[in-house]
Amino acid sequence: MLGPSDPVPIFPGSEQFDFELEVGAVIGRAGHDINPNHGWDHIAGYTIYGDWSARGLQRHEMRLSLGPAKGKDGANTIGPLFVTADEIAVHRTGNGFHLRMNACVNGKLISEGWLDQMDWSFAEMVAYASRGAELRPGDVLGSGTVPTGCLYEHFAMGTEKFDRWLQAGDQVRLAVEHLVVAPGSSSGVVMLPVVGVRGGHACRSG
Repeated sequence: MLGPSDPVPIFPGSEQFDFELEVGAVIGRAGHDINPNHGWDHIAGYTIYGDWSARGLQRHEMRLSLGPAKGKDGANTIGPLFVTADEIAVHRTGNGFHLRMNACVNGKLISEGWLDQMDWSFAEMVAYASRGAELRPGDVLGSGTVPTGCLYEHFAMGTEKFDRWLQAGDQVRLAVEHLVVAPGSSSGVVMLPVVGVRGGHACRSG
C-alpha cells in the first residue's frame, strides 16, 4: 500500500503497466457475513484508490480462470485524505455517489466518469467480502474502475486516448470530486509518479 506521493514501481515482468481510477471504502465497524442491507453501516469513509495493474500478466493468469495474481498484487495507492461517510452522504445515488472522477497521464485527460456508475454498491461489496470472513476496521474495498478509468479500456476499444502503456517517469493524476479540497478547487487531486523497476529494484527519480 502506497501513499499519494510515493513512487509506484512497475511490476516485475510487466510490459503493459496500467492504472485504475477507483474509490476505496474504508471499513469502520467489524463484521462477519454482513447483510447487504446493513453494509453501509460498516463503512467509516472513503479515499481515492489507485489500483495498479500489469495487464499482460493479468491476461495470462486469467486464462486459467483462477483470477489475477501477480498481475494485481504489486501496489495500490490511497489518499491523500480520508473523508468520513457522513460528509458525502448527500451525494449518494444509485450504487454509489454522484461524484465526478477523472484521470490524466502526463497532463492528457484519459478518463472521465461518475462514481454512481458502479455495477455493485459498496454495501453489496461489504456483504460479499464478509462472506465466511471477518472484515476489520481499516480494511479497504476498492469500488472497481469507473468507465474508461484505465488504459486497458481504451486499448480494447481502439480509442484515440490510448497511446501506449505506462512507462518509467510518467505522471498519473487521479481526481475525485469532494474527496479532498485542493486550493481553489472542490476536486480531489493526487499525483502519482510511476517509476520503473530494474533488476528487482525501483529506480527512483531525482
